[in-house]
This record gives sequence, structure tokens and C-alpha cells, in this order.
Amino acid sequence: MPQARKRLVSTEVTPFYHVIARCVRRHFLCGKDPLTGKDYSARKKDIQDRLALLAEVFAIDICAYAIMSNHYHLVLQIDEQSALEWDEMEVARRWTRLFTGPAVVRAFVAGQELRPAQRQVALNHIAEYRKRLADLSWFMKCLNEPIARQANAEDNVTGHFWQSRFTSQALLDEAAVLTAMAYVDLNPIRAGIAETPEASDFTSIQQRIAAWQEKQTPGPGQRQEPEKRSTDKPDLSDDIVRLLGFWEDTSERTQDAIPYSTADYLELVDWSGRAIVEGKKGSIPEHLPPILKRLKMRPEHYLAYIRKPRFGFAHALGALDKLKAYAEHFEKAFLKGQTAAAALFSPGR
Repeated sequence: MPQARKRLVSTEVTPFYHVIARCVRRHFLCGKDPLTGKDYSARKKDIQDRLALLAEVFAIDICAYAIMSNHYHLVLQIDEQSALEWDEMEVARRWTRLFTGPAVVRAFVAGQELRPAQRQVALNHIAEYRKRLADLSWFMKCLNEPIARQANAEDNVTGHFWQSRFTSQALLDEAAVLTAMAYVDLNPIRAGIAETPEASDFTSIQQRIAAWQEKQTPGPGQRQEPEKRSTDKPDLSDDIVRLLGFWEDTSERTQDAIPYSTADYLELVDWSGRAIVEGKKGSIPEHLPPILKRLKMRPEHYLAYIRKPRFGFAHALGALDKLKAYAEHFEKAFLKGQTAAAALFSPGR
């Protein structure tokens, strides 16, 4: 039975969440419908553009995304502190990029002189907007509703476009976050529509690889290191999604970055992709990325997890002690996924 979002999402437990939204019945979100032959691929760019806008407006960071034919995946970080630090004008400007807002709020943004009562009304609205800009449900509402309206208008139909409200999975520690990110980034490879991460269109991994390759481009007289897999660079001339970065300097830990280096993560995804494509079930390539050792994750269980077609079946993912704390926070007697968590994330293995 579906549960209220407040029973699943709490930044007191974790700011990181894996989110999935699927189309209703057999409808195709972005790909080519094999029954009608109609091609909806252009919608992938529409969703990517919308994500880029929301990443600029909300106090919610995008760690990973993959836009597939009839669903999409996101890994998000809710940054409540940033929303609290914005002044009233910043909050109002951000909100009015998405919505027209009441006349009194528009006047406030325009810098017009307001009477005390009018100013108080504007400030009351802005206080509510501040909460919404750090709210996962509002982020998803602002993503899904415009896409659904546009799709229904294009198809000249009415009714539901999305199968249901989005599903969310709490990611309770660093290992869970990186596992979910790799799972999301490898969706096109697992689905057989791409052979390599850099060829996986409309994914965060393609975007990260392109940015990484650009940084590695040598200047005059510098030696260029060979690429690991492919020298093809995606075209990033259009607007791209602002992604939460990695710690490149591990000596300076900050909250506004993922706690490993870009090189660590790209190696993890590259290794995982090779295992999915080339390895048989249960096989492990000889070389293991050092990041798996640092995360204390068992490679055979890690690969089994990211091979799953439905990764977000459990409400939370993380070490067993974190799962128990999550269950206690939401007053749950039982939480699905504890056995898998014990196998995957047990320390000292």
C-alpha cells in the first residue's frame, strides 16, 4: 500500500534519494513505440532541459540521472541548508522562474514599493516557497506535470500520463549513494541500447565523462593520456544538467560534493559496465576498482545488485545498522531489504 511521502522522506535520516517515475500502461515516454511506430525521442531532451532548469531553481542537487523510453531515474540530494540561507528576494526570484505567482510577489521581485500589509503578504508567500524549494515532492511535481501536459497535448488525449506518483528510495550512506548512482548511469547498458557509458545518451555518466575528458585535454606541449574505452565525446553544446560534483581534493571534505573523486567513480562505472556486458552471471573481472575496497563492499553482491532490472524495490538502501535506524525513525517494525543490505554493505568483509 502506498505511504505518505512524509513516512518515506526525512532529511534528518538522509538527504539522498533514488527516485523513479514510469509512464502509465504501455505508453512510451521518449522512445519509439513498436506498436504504432510513432517516435517520441524528442521528449528526452525536453526532460533533460526541465531537469537543468529545476537544478538551478531548487535547493536539490542532481547526483545522477538516466532518461529511458518509458521511465526515468534520478539520484537527488536535498540541500535544506541552502534554502534556509537564501534571502527573501532570492527565494522569490527562484520561484517566479517556475510560476507567475501572486501580483504582490511579482511586485516584490520587481523592487516596487509595497505597503506594510502588502509586504507581509508577500513575505508569507515567500516563506512557503522556501519550504517548497527544498521539498522532494514539489521538485517532482514541477518535473512531471509540465511533461505530462505537453505529452497529452501532443497526443491529443487527456488523463494520466504517469503510472502513479513517483517512487523514492532513501540512500542511507556513501556506499548506497554510489551504488544507486552506478545503477542509474548503467541503465542504457543493462537495457542493451548502449555499449559503453560514454555512448549512453541522456545520462549523467555521459555528461560527466565529457566534462572529465575536456579537463584532461592537454595544452600545447603536454602529453595526452590515452582514453580507457572510447575517444568519442558527446556534444554538450546545448544546456546541460548541473550535477553535484565529487571531492577532487579529499583533504577538504564539504557537504556540497560526493565524497569520492571523479576518477574513482568513472572507474567504478566503467568496471561495472564491462561486467554487465561481457561477464556471465556471477563472474567478476580480475581487476577490482579500489573504491569498492574503501567502501567495504563485496563485488559479487554489488554486481548482483546493479544487474537487477528493478533496483528501487525497497524503501531504503544502506548498511544494516542504518536501515534499522531508518525503520526506527519512521516507526516501522520491518523494513524490506535487510538481508541484501547485510550481504552487500557489511563492514569488514
